[in-house]
Amino acid sequence: MAADGKQKASDLFIQCLEEEGCEYIFGVPGEENLDFLDSLSRSDKIKLILTRHEQGAGFMAATYGRHTGKTGVCIATLGPGATNFVTAAAYAQLGGMPMMMITGQKPIKKSKQGRFQILDVVAMMDPITKYTHQLAAGDNIPSRVREAYRLAEEEKPGAVHLELPEDIADEHTDAQPIPRSLARRPSAEPKAVRQAVEAVEKAKAPVLVIGAGANRKMTGRMLLQFVEKTGIPFLTTQMGKGVIDERHPLFLGCAALSAGDFVHRAVEDADCIINVGHDVIEKPPFFMKPGGPCVIHVSTKTAEVDPVYFPQIEVIGDIANAIWQMKEDISPNRSWNFDHMLAYRKAEVEHTDGLANDARFPIFPPHLVQQVREAMPHDGIICLDNGVYKIWFARGYTAYLPNTVLLDNALATMGAGLPSAMMSAMLYPDRNVMAICGDGGFMMNDQEMETAVRLGLNLTVLILRDDSYGMIRWKQANMGFKDWGLTYGNPDFVVFAESFGAQGHRIESSDHLRETLAHCRDTPGVHLIDCPVDYAENDQILNIDIKKLSAEL
Repeated sequence: MAADGKQKASDLFIQCLEEEGCEYIFGVPGEENLDFLDSLSRSDKIKLILTRHEQGAGFMAATYGRHTGKTGVCIATLGPGATNFVTAAAYAQLGGMPMMMITGQKPIKKSKQGRFQILDVVAMMDPITKYTHQLAAGDNIPSRVREAYRLAEEEKPGAVHLELPEDIADEHTDAQPIPRSLARRPSAEPKAVRQAVEAVEKAKAPVLVIGAGANRKMTGRMLLQFVEKTGIPFLTTQMGKGVIDERHPLFLGCAALSAGDFVHRAVEDADCIINVGHDVIEKPPFFMKPGGPCVIHVSTKTAEVDPVYFPQIEVIGDIANAIWQMKEDISPNRSWNFDHMLAYRKAEVEHTDGLANDARFPIFPPHLVQQVREAMPHDGIICLDNGVYKIWFARGYTAYLPNTVLLDNALATMGAGLPSAMMSAMLYPDRNVMAICGDGGFMMNDQEMETAVRLGLNLTVLILRDDSYGMIRWKQANMGFKDWGLTYGNPDFVVFAESFGAQGHRIESSDHLRETLAHCRDTPGVHLIDCPVDYAENDQILNIDIKKLSAEL
């Protein structure tokens, strides 16, 4: 600190982040971040996690936000560093994950380098963030950091961005950090709760749908209490998996597809749908139509109406509180009948179990899902990249706890699986963590294997290898196009892993997969498993004669 009591603006920035409780900053700094980096080097509260690509840093910061509810922070330089954040920003924004990006910039008062590397990063970030701002004075840093954090964590959480130019970082200021404010989400209006409860009580077969916005600790507890008191069955969207233990006898399944699955037939039998934490970003678990069932929208935000979603009743406020109010008020109706819904769930389990027993090699996806579930401990975390296997896992992998199945059904980007698993392993070093990636998605951020080894993480990376962009290839075949333009070669993944200092394994049979998963689970370090998969019968996902099944039931 200078003799006049002032300090560098970059030092103040770090103090503001410390005041917010920042633990990590992920990223790839550049020339324009060096003041910030120097200030960070003197922090005893924040650890720099140097990654090999800005996208990986962004995915890690977003996953930190997803797990903790606190803002994950990442850093990049100007120009190409900032543009590499774009996909991660959209991932956090659409997925509801609080994340702050900090990017550098050339001096904005006096610059002698023309337009070299200069883009309007603030304008670029505007459509894909909740808030973006260029810092034009050191004195403004405390208020802008506080505002960015507030917006990142406020429902619906998302991405924010601050640009720190070189000359502003080097300014001196006597401003001080602003303490975090204490804020509670407003409670739902009792009249709205009463209206919703009356609709549920009058229904013949209500059902509970749990979406992404319900994936909060207290909300999960309240939902379980609601289900236990009422006996109303529940299903989830992909991003609602694990909010309630899926071994519960009233669990109807996960709406991994848009329509045509067992779980959709169960929903069609409902005359009242309690839709909790719905987000139009996700593929809809049901479609509304005129004259259809009554839909009750329970969320922190009013419903975003579209042609297939126009709820008749809205209960807006803190979701956990809203469900608690409904649970306290409701009187279960003895005339409710859920037999058909539960019969569809039983039929799905029998159908899935039949597929899972197929121990062919290369590995059949339903069998793979079963093997991974058997290998993972109760609190183990799987982090899925994006590919057709994600549908198999969403439908067939039983989630016991919240945030133990991390998948992205919002942006649905490839390349996030490995960084997401790395962050999970950092946050929960005593829990087993597995990244599940297609060979295409893994190769988009494979360089972060070095980061995982350098950080000393305990992590298994399961690569499902089919030497193609498998989901698009499947869609191509279903649309009647010739098989063209979607196959590629791969490196020797075992040698690849070993070159980073990780342990590599190549699967040769179903039994070998079982043994290898157990070995990796019980052996510290970073493991990579090359597992050939057979997607030839992906249509088994939809190979269900719903009309025949309906007649039988």
